[in-house]
Amino acid sequence: MDYMAKTSADIDRMPRGGPDASCLDRLLETDRPEYLDRDSDDPADAARKRSVIRALEFTGELFGSTERFAEIALAEIEDVADPEILELGAGHGGLSRKLLDWHPTARLTVTDVDEAAVAAMAAGDLGHDPRATVRRMDATRIDAPDSSFDLAVFAQSFHHLPPSQAARVFAEGTRVAHRLVIIDLPRPPSPIHLARLASMLPFAPLLPFAHDGVISSLRTYSPSALRALAAYADPAIEIDLRGGPLSPQIVVARRGGADASRSGDQR
Repeated sequence: MDYMAKTSADIDRMPRGGPDASCLDRLLETDRPEYLDRDSDDPADAARKRSVIRALEFTGELFGSTERFAEIALAEIEDVADPEILELGAGHGGLSRKLLDWHPTARLTVTDVDEAAVAAMAAGDLGHDPRATVRRMDATRIDAPDSSFDLAVFAQSFHHLPPSQAARVFAEGTRVAHRLVIIDLPRPPSPIHLARLASMLPFAPLLPFAHDGVISSLRTYSPSALRALAAYADPAIEIDLRGGPLSPQIVVARRGGADASRSGDQR
């Protein structure tokens, strides 16, 4: 379905299931913040947030998702000898570490909007790696000139943003990088979505990771929503959607007609 919102208010009214979402799918969303989204002085909230971050890092290694995401990212720049990579919403920095380990000449700019996350990464191994630069940066307002990077990657954080800000990621990511790769949770068809929610809900009051998992599931974008967001950001943005209803959703975006010779588009 073609869809072009005229204003940020128009796009923010779009369901997470997209402009063609069913009535049931329109009910399966929420504006409730995850623990990861909360900037609170409450020690309990801070503890829950740290718990979720540790769980994300642990499960990423345990189930191999960090390695899978690194494979996806590196496949987009396989013909670039010395790639410049920007990671947006890096969180604990696990993906950037894997990219540095796997590509001996890549240079990483590792960013997050959360000051505590940036401080933690800067104080660790990423902050002392000569091929990495750790910075605080908002993915909706990227502080970098046009075409500064061969690749921008935004993994497991896109669903945190409301539609108007999510569209800004498309606009900014394709402005500063030859290619933007977004990796996020899938939004399955409503019956599968309901079954998945039912399996997580009993644990949500007990486990911060499950609590955030339920909310994340309700905030993910469907393929039609992603197309609408890219079209709203700029009709010249071309996107390639990959993944299935239960596998990670992968979006590869670039500006149509842009000079992408360094990023391997001429292979």
